[in-house]
Amino acid sequence: MKTQILPALPGHPHIAYVDTSLHIEQVNASAIAETFGTPTYVYSRTAIEQAARQYMDAAARSPVKVALRYAVKANSTLAVLQVLARQGWGFDIVSGGELQRVLAAGGEAGKVVFSGVGKTAAEMRLALDVGVECFNLESPNELAVLNRVAQQAGKVAQVALRVNPDVDAGTHPYISTGLKSNKFGIAQEQAVALAMQTALLPHVRLVGIASHIGSQITSVEPYLDALDKVLDLVEAMERKGAQIEHIDLGGGLGIRYSHETPPTPQDWLAPLLARIAARGFGHRTVMVEPGRSIVGNAGALLTRTLYLKSTPAKHFAVVDAGMNDLIRPALYEAEQVVAPAEVRTGLALHYDIVGPVCESADWLARDRALVLEEGDLLAVLSSGAYGMVMASNYNSRGRPAEVLVDGASTHLIRPRETVEQLYASERLLP
Repeated sequence: MKTQILPALPGHPHIAYVDTSLHIEQVNASAIAETFGTPTYVYSRTAIEQAARQYMDAAARSPVKVALRYAVKANSTLAVLQVLARQGWGFDIVSGGELQRVLAAGGEAGKVVFSGVGKTAAEMRLALDVGVECFNLESPNELAVLNRVAQQAGKVAQVALRVNPDVDAGTHPYISTGLKSNKFGIAQEQAVALAMQTALLPHVRLVGIASHIGSQITSVEPYLDALDKVLDLVEAMERKGAQIEHIDLGGGLGIRYSHETPPTPQDWLAPLLARIAARGFGHRTVMVEPGRSIVGNAGALLTRTLYLKSTPAKHFAVVDAGMNDLIRPALYEAEQVVAPAEVRTGLALHYDIVGPVCESADWLARDRALVLEEGDLLAVLSSGAYGMVMASNYNSRGRPAEVLVDGASTHLIRPRETVEQLYASERLLP
């Protein structure tokens, strides 16, 4: 056991301690929990805008034209999308539902890239009707379906071929997308032939080539390896007569959860753009699709300690947030900083922080030194990405509330889900 000290909060410039109380921007985390209850996701608007601005500044410094498209799957809450749309961002989507969210939040359809390995014909038709910027295609069969849907709609769909460069990004296998064993993308050896096939179809037009190698990547080297392979394919396609207007580098830049040291957007983007220019492709538009690095460290999940429980083997802190609220620890064995909202003095015990869900996988953190009492409020940091967006209703639990902090103001951007809402659309037997 040891005396608890104020935890370090690296990577969270707008989540910090004032004396011994945790604040999100200018608002006390405990006050947020008192007002809105727990569990609750809380986001810093300033942190989101600042992270987005880093990409915008990096793009502005480049002689190569850069198109910024936020990856909606990281956090699709309408108010978050609205903040980015107001800054002029476009969006990368992977479903028709995400497209409808973007439009509802004020995003421009003409700045939307439709990615994803399993688009339905209905989703394609919706995207064509509203006029999305481009479809990232992942298979010959998907190309054939899109051509047919576009013909029925009387339109020509702009497409990019997402290629699989078979590059190991060194990340968790569940979020690796650039290996030949992954379900994503078109194999390199098939890409040129598919580009030629695309040119023969009347209702699609090849405009780009895309690649995305994974998520939570903390070094530039895998991107450079993938980029060289993509540029080789661009050269081969253009020798056959294709005209590639944009090169989509995907996203996946990591954040600091605990000890990681990812590059900044500038340090990530600059060498990629330099490589593109050096190989003679600087006149193309370069598209990037960050997600986690925009919203991840802007968010925290507030949760209340229900019970402290000790066994001969472990000390447990049972909290009111579970794996249905934040699945990253259970799914990826992810480690996120857990910070007390009010720091106590005394001797710390090493707790596993677990939820109320009836699964042994229901844990949020392991072996954390904390001075705790029942009723204490905790904040699971770095929860702005792949938190609420992956929440479920397992055990008939309503999803958390969401709050956006803007300076000294708080905005309830999604009310807590009630049990009645969970079964409102269900029907009893006669």
